[in-house]
Amino acid sequence: MGEAKPKVLVKEKIADSGVELLRAEFDVELGLEMSDDELRDRIGEFDGIVIRSATKLSEDLIERGSRLKVIGRAGTGVDNVDVEAATKRGVVVVNAPESNSVAAAEHTLALALALCRNVPQAQASLLGGEWARSRFAGNELYGKTLGVIGFGRIGQLVAKRAQSFEMQVIAYDKFVAAERFRELGVEHAETTDQLYSQADIITIHLPKTPDTINWIDAEAIAQMKDGVRIVNCARGELVDLEALEQGLDSGQVGGAALDVFPEEPFIDHPLFERGNVVVTPHLGASTAEAQDRAGTITADQVRRALSGDVVTNAVNIAAVRPEAMEALAPFVPLSEKLGRLAQGLGNGSVDRVVAEFRGRIAEHDTRLLGIAVLVGILSGHTEEQINLVNAPALAEERGIELTELKDAASDEFTELVTVRLESGDGSVEVAGTAVGPRNLPHLVRVWGESFYMPFAEHIVVFRYKDQPGMIGRIGTIFGEHGVNIASAAVGAEASGGQAVLALTTDAPVPQGVLEEILELDGFDTGRAVDL
Repeated sequence: MGEAKPKVLVKEKIADSGVELLRAEFDVELGLEMSDDELRDRIGEFDGIVIRSATKLSEDLIERGSRLKVIGRAGTGVDNVDVEAATKRGVVVVNAPESNSVAAAEHTLALALALCRNVPQAQASLLGGEWARSRFAGNELYGKTLGVIGFGRIGQLVAKRAQSFEMQVIAYDKFVAAERFRELGVEHAETTDQLYSQADIITIHLPKTPDTINWIDAEAIAQMKDGVRIVNCARGELVDLEALEQGLDSGQVGGAALDVFPEEPFIDHPLFERGNVVVTPHLGASTAEAQDRAGTITADQVRRALSGDVVTNAVNIAAVRPEAMEALAPFVPLSEKLGRLAQGLGNGSVDRVVAEFRGRIAEHDTRLLGIAVLVGILSGHTEEQINLVNAPALAEERGIELTELKDAASDEFTELVTVRLESGDGSVEVAGTAVGPRNLPHLVRVWGESFYMPFAEHIVVFRYKDQPGMIGRIGTIFGEHGVNIASAAVGAEASGGQAVLALTTDAPVPQGVLEEILELDGFDTGRAVDL
């Protein structure tokens, strides 16, 4: 009998391609009609759940999901998930943050064009039986300056598209490196005042936080050019609608296009009666392609989380930029294996962990790799299932301090990861690298000796007197006990006549077999570690 497949509940409708992707590996149940009560009763049966915006996953529900390993939110925000409760339980929360980026960027341009060319007003007038060409004469985007507040993924896509209309683009974002603005040929505004004084059209693409609510208020509008047009396709709370009305009254604001509102549905407001305001009912992400993308991306993230692969869109794992993730992902399994091996070779207690990253990986934010080392060290030593989500908290609870060292220079290998565990009675150090197009983890140093050996599930390391016949003795005793050696590597560079032998075996090596070898003359230490 094979092991039962993990069970995934797809609670709300996602793209068929996403469901198929999950069905290929897991037992999938579609719970589109499931009531809240039934979800409460049954959530404990599932290893993963996929939701959209209608399902609320509260702390209580997450607690009841005793098997839950991953929550997938098919879309961008995760306001409907208690992320803190999930993190405490080691449940990975994933979403599809970039699934609607193109849709939102295109809708921003659509609203800017509709506003400048009076498209909806002209249509309403024509349908009302009036041919009013002169009344709806508009303005061109060509040659105008677009001010982009928030220069993340969507802001950058908007800038790129605006440039194809030959607009000048100026953008403000204090969390984006100046280099990125230069790459995209966009003027970098050091302050919002600089942007407000230049922009003919302003579009805002910020997340909703306590700092960003009412970002565009009376004070901001007062800094803007006369007749400025304002577009908001991001979050309704970013624009103070009262201040916007006053700006429209005074003529300081020449027009506004809004797709989002402070509370939704939002259907009855004086703004809607104005001839220079264009509104849509939160359509930014509403394209067939974006919805499909959200479902498929989320399904793939859930698959990764349940298969032990690296999750790239986790909300509650150390955030890593996508381009950095590409470089770091192959080193996550290596870092975890090195952590496990170091722990297995040590004496049990760990006060401090030093993880050193050399070579190209050192150019990136390596927090994720540091956390993977902790996962390896703590695996099997905590009551809770340990993963990349809860490892830092569990290490902190245990007083284990993690230090990361980085050096872009690496003499022997393009990339090298070294893990050193320090405790009161000494330290243990191991090192490894990832090799070839498939980035296979290799062990390159143990106990101060150098090797070059692929990692395997079962590793045995001996330190012994460097003299003829020693390896033969190990082989004989292993043979007598039916232990098959898969690969072996010897390191004997250090002075003092000691050598280190690392072996991989097809099955775990019983402690009794190790002890039999260690009783032989000349054998100093031997450890078997199952990864």
